[in-house]
Amino acid sequence: MSPRIDVDRVSRAGGIPSASDIRRWVRATLPEARADAELCIRIVDEAEIVELNARYRDRREPTNVLSFPADIPPQLGIPLLGDVVICAPVVNREALEQHKDTRAHWAHMVVHGTLHLLGFDHQCEEEAAKMESLETRILAALDFPDPYETH
Repeated sequence: MSPRIDVDRVSRAGGIPSASDIRRWVRATLPEARADAELCIRIVDEAEIVELNARYRDRREPTNVLSFPADIPPQLGIPLLGDVVICAPVVNREALEQHKDTRAHWAHMVVHGTLHLLGFDHQCEEEAAKMESLETRILAALDFPDPYETH
């Protein structure tokens, strides 16, 4: 069984990885126990991410990635994890500003957003360290550098 990963690209920005790469990065993030998972990765422009960030986080600014975990009781056995929304212009701009390879930064945002759907967070130092360590291991397995390494 393999996960069902819908990639919905509505952004007009360039430099967006292929749907097959995005699916590969998500699969690398999912534990074997979630091999039946269903999720959507939506690639948007700034107007949509600003609207979502304002509505759900009360922040009226663009952000790189938002995750919306499905709120379904586990006993129902529905494999829906939720949605990840990634803002292409923000991710491309961050890669440039942070002197990171754009493809590596995209992979990081996909992995990061998917981990949020799996319940990982970075609200406190301990949670952040655990999530960052996992991100780094997943990205290394995909042949990407440590995203937290100073450039």
